[in-house]
Amino acid sequence: MTETLADFVIELFRNKISNELIVFVVSMLPVLELRGGMVAAKLLDLPLLPAFFISFAGNMLPIPFILIFIRKIFQFLRDKKGFSKIIEKLEIRSMRQSDKVKRWREWGLLMFVAIPLPGTGGWTGALIAALIDMRIKKSLPIIAVGVLIAGFIMAVLTYGLPALLGR
Repeated sequence: MTETLADFVIELFRNKISNELIVFVVSMLPVLELRGGMVAAKLLDLPLLPAFFISFAGNMLPIPFILIFIRKIFQFLRDKKGFSKIIEKLEIRSMRQSDKVKRWREWGLLMFVAIPLPGTGGWTGALIAALIDMRIKKSLPIIAVGVLIAGFIMAVLTYGLPALLGR
């Protein structure tokens, strides 16, 4: 699914913006995040190191905004027609996934963000951290380390271990 979505975004922007910017945009999107950015980078034949840093930066850009503003945005949208059910679904899904984070706090958040599986990552990790009232000073560095770990895992999965080792 990640490859299909990444490929869709690539085709949407191909020949309109640079390949690097495509990877950055893919990495900013919820669901795709760094996982999709690394896949897009590989599909666009970007070298590993630039792909890694662009994907990391793109994934991290929205995280502080989510941590700071998501509860206020949800509160504002909850009263708007059509948004109430979406907000409720997002909160329920995030809180269902938050059990390990609640129990293990920082370590739980780190593992949740670091394991690059569908439904995990920086966006959902930031949403969970905000919903359980984890302070930004604590959650932002943990999410950043988690995204870095996910980046290393995705580098191996998309580019192969020899590329990561410089061979």
